[in-house]
Amino acid sequence: MTINDQEVVDIETPTGPMRTHVFRPSAPGKYPGVLLYSEIFQVTGPIRRTAALLAGHGFVVVAPEISHEFEPAGTVLPYDQPGADRGNALKTTKELSSYDTDARAALDYLKTNPHCTGRLGVMGICIGGHLSFRAAMNPDVLAGVCFYATDIHKHGLGKGMADDTLERIPEIKGEMLMIWGRQDPHVPREGRALIYAAMADAGLCFTWHEFNGQHAFLRDEGHRYDPALAHTSYGMVVELFQRKLGEGDLSASNADGKPAETRH
Repeated sequence: MTINDQEVVDIETPTGPMRTHVFRPSAPGKYPGVLLYSEIFQVTGPIRRTAALLAGHGFVVVAPEISHEFEPAGTVLPYDQPGADRGNALKTTKELSSYDTDARAALDYLKTNPHCTGRLGVMGICIGGHLSFRAAMNPDVLAGVCFYATDIHKHGLGKGMADDTLERIPEIKGEMLMIWGRQDPHVPREGRALIYAAMADAGLCFTWHEFNGQHAFLRDEGHRYDPALAHTSYGMVVELFQRKLGEGDLSASNADGKPAETRH
């Protein structure tokens, strides 16, 4: 399915406008919505390609700039040490409550988007995995995907580094897909075990995968990229979203009467 990947909107939040990048199928009709959270580097090339992949499978995808309070709109931090240092500094400068209000604003935008059915999922990578986990606490989120979500096990998100994510796990009502790399130093075995136990104790519906992969194995830039693991993981993501969110209502014809683009 061909896509439109050039839309940009500024979503109003309590802490100012949040630049958000929109990816959606070009064909007419309405499609389920996915809120996609980036790494600390914001909407980089790899994140855009992930968003495009999801849009090409029939989803309206929004990717917000998670540090919009601190950086000019459109800022992309480089994949180098200064970029990592800046991103890591910002993730604990931002108020925890602002992450939550950002999520609600993005979900509300999707629900009112004329191209969206209103059925919502969330997905995130690295810090984005943690943010998508928290976003899944919103009751209208039907499915969530978290790739090697950082800091959940050590309450390390937001100003003061004292988040309540583990305690709020029972608020998650949708089905979750949790994906980890065993060689990821940011979420050690003990941390993963803590998260697994908390989710199981809360009675969540979830699937848990641990691969022999490093942190950032999904990112298609850099030496840690693992194409085989990425391919397998994307298949699981699409299966979950299609099963829980549906496939939209692709029109039979365009406004000019010609057949609409098909899914084949």
